[in-house]
Amino acid sequence: MKVPSIISILFLASLLFSCDNDDSLNPEVETSAVAHLFATSKDGSVKKFDINNGDKTSFKIASSSTEGIHFSPGEDAFVIVSRSSLHLQAYSGISNYRPEQTHNLSVDFASTSDLFSPRDLAVSGEFYVVSDNSDVDYDESTADGRFFVYEKTAEGFRLRNILTTDFNVWGVEFEGEDLYAAVDKTNQVAIFNDFINSNKSDKAVSPTKKIGIEGLVQIHGLDYEDGTLVVSDIGDPASNTDGAIHVITDFNSKLLETANGGNIGLTVQTVISGAKTLLGNPVNLVYDAAYNVVFVAEQANGGGRILAFTKARSANSNIAPNLNYKFSGVNSLEFYTE
Repeated sequence: MKVPSIISILFLASLLFSCDNDDSLNPEVETSAVAHLFATSKDGSVKKFDINNGDKTSFKIASSSTEGIHFSPGEDAFVIVSRSSLHLQAYSGISNYRPEQTHNLSVDFASTSDLFSPRDLAVSGEFYVVSDNSDVDYDESTADGRFFVYEKTAEGFRLRNILTTDFNVWGVEFEGEDLYAAVDKTNQVAIFNDFINSNKSDKAVSPTKKIGIEGLVQIHGLDYEDGTLVVSDIGDPASNTDGAIHVITDFNSKLLETANGGNIGLTVQTVISGAKTLLGNPVNLVYDAAYNVVFVAEQANGGGRILAFTKARSANSNIAPNLNYKFSGVNSLEFYTE
């Protein structure tokens, strides 16, 4: 995400979309000239919210369950991961659709159906990496997962290779050439240096480094921007009130200071948690450094909500979200600004 110029246009309330919201908002966000939040849900629907003018556009796509989305501004297209069809799907001409309506989209092109249980999507150039948490060896007592690496070509998506890990995977995010992956069922983040170029064939891979985040129970979502790592904690999956967001600024230096297998301490984190936050199972999130805001896909509390917390780098407390929009089954987000 790049934000060359930030101007104060409307605060977060302008995102708010219908009279049935139970929002309690704080007018403390500056927006860029273009600011679009994309959200997917487990029922297959996709929504685009224009923060600057409050417009909402809804899309019905050729997937009855969706998890993971990437928007490409140059192509005016988004790519989603279909859990129902077990492949990538691309849809173009997104800006041509009128807001405040629901549009039925047709797939422009799709990958082969290679996936088993996709959970997130990370993109680096023409490479699309899907994390998949299916049981690779059919033994539930052992931890494993997979990364499916697709290359986008003129003909569509080509499955380049499949990488197997010795841990359960969930959220994924590229930082330059490195891939960050959430180690599901733990408090750990795995870092794979030079991920695309170093892993060109089918094989088992081990992370360059794996570190824990003190105070976190079960990581799911993660995002990195401008030196800040933001991760979500779903806590007990059966609870809809024990979720949390952990924010770690100056993450690169903290990563270097932490030994492989060690923990980043609570004293150097900002943690958003507690009953007021409405965080239960925050399965995905996206952070924007210019706004200093984290948007959260909260799947359990209230049946599903998009939440946002401003002043993310310093909001170390049990605070109410600045945005609270009900969206049933929401499970992944993408925030694009320019």
